[in-house]
Amino acid sequence: MRTTAFLVFLLVSASPGWAKTISVAPGDNDQEALQTALIEAQPGDVIDLAAGTYRLTNGLSLDVDNVTVRGAGPDKTRLSFKGQTGAGEGLLVTSDRVLLTGFAVEDTKGDGIKAKGVDRITMDNLRVVWTRGPHKDNGAYGLYPVEATNVLVQNSEVVACSDAGVYVGQSENIIVRGNRVSFNVAGIEIENSKHADVYGNLAHHNTGGILVFDLPNLPKMGGHSTRIFSNTVVDNDTPNFAPPGNIVAEVPQGLGIMVMANENVEVSGNRIEGNRTAAVMVVSYVRPFEDASYNPLARNVRIFGNTLGKNGWDPKFPGGTELAAALGGGLPPVMWDGVTRFGDKPDDSTTTPASDVPMVSLGLAVAGTPPTKAQPAPVAPAGASATLAAVVLPADQPMP
Repeated sequence: MRTTAFLVFLLVSASPGWAKTISVAPGDNDQEALQTALIEAQPGDVIDLAAGTYRLTNGLSLDVDNVTVRGAGPDKTRLSFKGQTGAGEGLLVTSDRVLLTGFAVEDTKGDGIKAKGVDRITMDNLRVVWTRGPHKDNGAYGLYPVEATNVLVQNSEVVACSDAGVYVGQSENIIVRGNRVSFNVAGIEIENSKHADVYGNLAHHNTGGILVFDLPNLPKMGGHSTRIFSNTVVDNDTPNFAPPGNIVAEVPQGLGIMVMANENVEVSGNRIEGNRTAAVMVVSYVRPFEDASYNPLARNVRIFGNTLGKNGWDPKFPGGTELAAALGGGLPPVMWDGVTRFGDKPDDSTTTPASDVPMVSLGLAVAGTPPTKAQPAPVAPAGASATLAAVVLPADQPMP
């Protein structure tokens, strides 16, 4: 009988009903106060950040499962890293079932908020910004889940990243929705990831709006099954300010949506206009690689049902001006590099993207052929349609 009572006590003690709220307010030692709260939190706890500006000198980290970090709103609770002395992210999360909501992160030396190797991470109603505006020395990523499963990034804003505002890499089961990204090199990037839904976002005044990539030489490759739908991708006109050598340093100014070396991608129901280079580009990976298992071609890409305004009137890639002139003064809605093989691989007929609007193939022979060798030819619409299922998050995904 005593044993049973003891077990009941243990179960009750571990229940969420015993969770507590840890309140933190700005003061004379914000760094110690915030990091102590993150260390001392127990599963189920809420760390409540009062309104005000927290002045931080180093990065913060959380490695406790099932914790909520909640501010009074991104316009009221601000974590300022202007005085950060070391490199690295503003906040690093390495634990599962975490909800981050209602605060801003400003002027980090490295990435804004990074979640690595986690399951069920929710980033909601956040703001990450570099207040000096676009600059090559800004952090690479704003909201940055990597090697994660069950990812939800929503209702947030990211401004002036030197790589991607919202970046989800090497992850699976992802929803990115209702975010606002501007003045980044890439607004939103899904890289080397599987099963992602990207919808209801506003990507404007970036170098490129939304990118879906698969790159070699990473622990996880073979990205596939991404839906990009119901987004507004307009006026992406910021000059590329990525540090030289980064893959996004090659993204041309004025790009709406790009799919590179990825498989099973749907681009549908988006409003795309005011992007001087192109509305949609479908391209292969052109840098040298050694991994025999990597496929640098874009395969099974379907583009349909988008609302398209003026795009492609002044393409900013090598040979773009000449190509636009040859096509009557601008590019059609979809530009495909036309590559269907790489190295000694045979032709792959599934490489051809399907689209319900006119597109142009650059007619490049093999992945890596320079654009100066292009033999552009219009391609008639093929009549694309949806085939991918919606991403479904677990019932216990942390929600605000």
